[in-house]
Amino acid sequence: MNLYDRLITASDRPCFLLPDGAQITYGELDAGAGRLAALLISRGVVPGDRVAVQTDKTPEAVMLYLATLKAGAVFLPLNTAYTASEVEYFLTDAEPALFVQDAVALAAEAAGHAPLETTVRRTDDDLAAIIYTSGTTGRSKGAMLTHGALYANATALTQAWGFTGDDVLLHALPIFHVHGLFVALHCAFLARAPMVWLAKYEDAPVLAGLARSTVMMGVPTFYTRLLANPGFTQAAAAHMRLFISGSAPLLESTFAEFEQRTGTRILERYGMSEAVIITTNPLVGDRVAGSVGYPLPGVALRIAGPDPTGVIEIKGPSVFCGYWRMPEKTAQDFTADGWFKTGDVGRQDADGRVWISGRAKDLIISGGYNVYPKEIELILDELPGVTESAVIGLPHPDFGEAVAAVVIGSGDEAAMIAKLRERLAAFKAPKRIFFVEDLPRNAMGKVQKNLLREAYVGTFS
Repeated sequence: MNLYDRLITASDRPCFLLPDGAQITYGELDAGAGRLAALLISRGVVPGDRVAVQTDKTPEAVMLYLATLKAGAVFLPLNTAYTASEVEYFLTDAEPALFVQDAVALAAEAAGHAPLETTVRRTDDDLAAIIYTSGTTGRSKGAMLTHGALYANATALTQAWGFTGDDVLLHALPIFHVHGLFVALHCAFLARAPMVWLAKYEDAPVLAGLARSTVMMGVPTFYTRLLANPGFTQAAAAHMRLFISGSAPLLESTFAEFEQRTGTRILERYGMSEAVIITTNPLVGDRVAGSVGYPLPGVALRIAGPDPTGVIEIKGPSVFCGYWRMPEKTAQDFTADGWFKTGDVGRQDADGRVWISGRAKDLIISGGYNVYPKEIELILDELPGVTESAVIGLPHPDFGEAVAAVVIGSGDEAAMIAKLRERLAAFKAPKRIFFVEDLPRNAMGKVQKNLLREAYVGTFS
């Protein structure tokens, strides 16, 4: 079945609660998507065609996403920060039938069309979307997600997080990424829940939105910004039943401070473009700082190799079906027995909880020893004067790679390294610590360690 018909049911229930006090119902959402689907088809879009979209976050942009599904086409969202030259790569690679940069204008054009009555038939194995990965180790790859994969993940999440029609979701995430587009929207749609709809994160609208909401999904930066605001009190969070964090690692200090401030523990989960959500801390039960919880129902997870810590491999109905026009890369990233190699390094404890150490490409091999940056970052982040740290490997003439740390904060470098040596083996302790005001991040708040490695590449040469 087409994912559209599983997600959307026309009704007079509110869907979008807008900042100006206006509402858009599920019936209006359905009608708007239907008109846009009719327009797409009139423009020559046929099942399987790609529709590339780089547009502001608006209800019309969501209607366009749904319209693409309804018309049987493949949705291809692009980061609004991409430059023209970056966009050119995606358009050349994906060859979309249509490229939309203004969803509001397109919706206005569609106003004269009668809504498409019958959703174009699609099977679970047909493509619904292509999500391009960040491409930090080469050119961006288009992860192909099917109707069945997205539905499987959405139903598992809706159940795992207890979404019902009584919920109101605070939506301040971008919708060019799986977090805001699939995770947040699909949970709300399946529960027929309203959303407090914000174009972006800003303190005042988010704080006001908390009083009207029951669930918030955010990246760690959202929570650190809330904690920095004196207006964010236990009373301000009292109406909320659940705060969810993902897309980047949540610092244990943020987890602890949030609990101290609100009496509520953030629920951290783990996902990626190729599988949407993979693990989650429990809704009912202990949410442990530093752990991303248990595999989502339907997801099989294993650690590759003989050691307790290794590359995480997964299998299940929500895993993508391959990279767009990259059969060699697809074959390389799947094992012979069909497991996807995530590229994330971690371990699974006896209780089944998953702990992420970092990306395999961020593993440091110094003097023949494996060094996992996360282990060092956790200790660094506890030191006075350190707000956040990123540990990287840099070329070294003797060790192959040397451990270095880039720290938001200030302090005495030599004293800090000496302190770390009290708790870490000598080969793990950083040989240099660089102090900065901020760390480079992608749109979802993940630290871009590749840029740090480039910035400090000649340190030990």
